[in-house]
Amino acid sequence: MKRPRPQLTSPLLPEGVDVIVPPPPFEACTFIDKLLVYASSLVVVGSPLWFYGGVVYLYKKWKRYRALAALSKEGVVEDDDCIEQENYTSSGESSQERPDGMQRYTSYRKMAIKYGAALAMLLCLSIWGPHRSERLGRLLDVRRWRLWDAWLNYVGFTVLHDRGEGGGSVAKPTQKQREFDMQTSPAIFAFIPHGIFPFGLAFSCLPQRGYEHTWGLFRPVVATATRLFPLVRTFIAWMGGVDASRSAVSAALSQQTNPRTPYPRRVGISPGGIAEMFETYPKPGFHPNDEAALLKHRDGMFKLALKHDVPIVPVYCFGATKMFKRLQLPHFIETLSRALQISLCILFGKLGLPIPFRQRMVYVIGKTIWPSGNLSGEEFDRRVKEMHDAFCNEILRIFDRNKTHYGWENKTLRLV
Repeated sequence: MKRPRPQLTSPLLPEGVDVIVPPPPFEACTFIDKLLVYASSLVVVGSPLWFYGGVVYLYKKWKRYRALAALSKEGVVEDDDCIEQENYTSSGESSQERPDGMQRYTSYRKMAIKYGAALAMLLCLSIWGPHRSERLGRLLDVRRWRLWDAWLNYVGFTVLHDRGEGGGSVAKPTQKQREFDMQTSPAIFAFIPHGIFPFGLAFSCLPQRGYEHTWGLFRPVVATATRLFPLVRTFIAWMGGVDASRSAVSAALSQQTNPRTPYPRRVGISPGGIAEMFETYPKPGFHPNDEAALLKHRDGMFKLALKHDVPIVPVYCFGATKMFKRLQLPHFIETLSRALQISLCILFGKLGLPIPFRQRMVYVIGKTIWPSGNLSGEEFDRRVKEMHDAFCNEILRIFDRNKTHYGWENKTLRLV
């Protein structure tokens, strides 16, 4: 049975667009909210800098004190940042007291052990740990943290549902389509665009306030490279994240998925992935008024939808690309980033730091794209193309219909 959802209308919106989650007042974002956003962004978004910087720092300290301990044991001491040989008498005894040398050796050895232990602990926690489990996320009630309210107030989190004319499904309505409940039924939620940092996907599945009246719980599909972001990786694990490989996503959508999970056969994905973050200004050939969606040659999502007989719900997130800016690096960096599936870019926000600009984020849900039947061979390929075309047309439709009330009347969405 479908759950009733709050729906409002506004004369400022196009006909057929309902307000699912109204925007919070500008003053709802308090000074405390801003502090929480700034601090958490520095810690989470900036985690590659401080984490790997910390690893290098601890390693250098461990290596230095280990070397000093070995030199002290051999009778070599450090004095004013220089390593000097101790003066020995003709009898072979040191001109300094032996206990001082042993104390120095013991002190250096203890320091080497401390830094080595800290380094080992940091590396172990980043690779493995009981803290990185979905069960712990539920025990910590992570989805209801006050921190997420601060973020959603900061970005003016808003959700609209565009039911207007145009676009549509590729198959006639069926009983299954009429019974479809966006909050509980199996589905693939496709969020466009990815952005320099995937805030659009993150805010849709992490805070309870982000999904409880909109699309419900689902498992986010994330790039394998997120394992290099220690804290990001932990939050993804708490949300039940799925690796972006086709086999992992297929398993999450399969009928064998445990139906007792809070999101059986429900995933959220950003189809453009890491590559899409490079397909915007300041890349040569793009204008500041261009928005881009990397969709033209990406059909894996539609093949999975047909294979598992689940619909695709298109969602465009206005503002997702404006949270950060990036520097345009040489083309080979982009090529290397795509090959390694790692976002090799220099991003910055407020004051040049990894703190996002305050940008209103408006999610617009489009019309559901439906698969049809068990197909194979040429018929399967033809239906994949039909769904792909329908999805692209729907994304363009909801962008063009809603860009004016967002304040982007001069913007153009390019499919690349």
